[in-house]
Formats: sequence, C-alpha cells, structure tokens
Amino acid sequence: MQLRNHMEIVVQYVLADLLKDQPSVCQCEKCQADMMAIALNHLPPKYYVTDEGAAYSKANELSIQFEADVMRELVLAMVVIKEHPRHEA
Repeated sequence: MQLRNHMEIVVQYVLADLLKDQPSVCQCEKCQADMMAIALNHLPPKYYVTDEGAAYSKANELSIQFEADVMRELVLAMVVIKEHPRHEA
C-alpha cells in the first residue's frame, strides 16, 4: 500500500460536490487544483499506509466538525479563486 493523505481524497470529493451548485466559479482543472491546494494548506493532513489506517481516517470523516472544517476551507478557497483566478477569463 502507498502513503496516502486521506484529507486530499476528502477535499477532492467535497469540492466536486460543492462546485455542482456554483456555476459562477471557474471549474477548470487549474482552478480546482488551486482551490484544493488552498484548502489543504489550512487543513491537517491525515496520512495512512495501511488498510487499518485508511479505515481509521474514514471513521474520522463521520465527525460533524471534520465535515464543517473541510467545507469552510473549501468555500474560502472558492472565494479566493473566484476573485483571483490564475488564468484569463
């Protein structure tokens, strides 16, 4: 098994879900990567290398605070990228 950051997987999934309802936010790969990077820089990493570690990380997702933290950081990142995309309109 490889070293994985569970937080990255969660952020990618939640971002895709949030963007469905935000047509005014650019959804190109570059902007999505920027939003993920901004959010991940403000969230604690959740690394694992074993199946047991993956299960523990997934169980942590069930916390309401965990979900709220991920969504908060992604919404803030979406605002930043919407106002300052790194590409032309």
